[in-house]
Amino acid sequence: MLESSDGSQRITTAKLAASVGVSEAALYRHFPSKTRMFDSLIEFIEDSLITRINLILKDEKDTSARLRLIVLLILGFGERNPGLTRILTGHALMFEQDRLQDRINQLFERIEVQLRQVLREKKMREGEGYTVDEALLASQLLAFCEGMLSRFVRSEFKYRPTDDFDARWPLVAAQLK
Repeated sequence: MLESSDGSQRITTAKLAASVGVSEAALYRHFPSKTRMFDSLIEFIEDSLITRINLILKDEKDTSARLRLIVLLILGFGERNPGLTRILTGHALMFEQDRLQDRINQLFERIEVQLRQVLREKKMREGEGYTVDEALLASQLLAFCEGMLSRFVRSEFKYRPTDDFDARWPLVAAQLK
């Protein structure tokens, strides 16, 4: 449902139940409210992204490679999960409780903090830092991700976030000086 053009409209439990082939009562046996359904989806998004970011940080030591992998992770996650991308961009949450959008905002803040930390650690790891403030660079990287995800949703999933990534990344990486 979130993957179709209906995903940009208000989502009701009746529509949701019909799209997954169960009754509304069945949905409410598992979730006390529609907000709780969204909470569970957001929790899945958080766990998926943060867990994988932590694995990248554990396994990869080169700053440029870390940043590239984190950006590619976010874009790839969105591409593989178009319905969840509507949640990440806030489109599916427009008619829902503000608290849900706040959770997505907090997730992006956490990711930005991790990007900032990776950027700051470059000086310790590689002996040379950046000439531009790490906070500015981190926000620029995250803005790139959010823009590509938003474009994906806006195009009804026609323009995939990872399309031409190998050509785009050098443009993004050139800002990391």
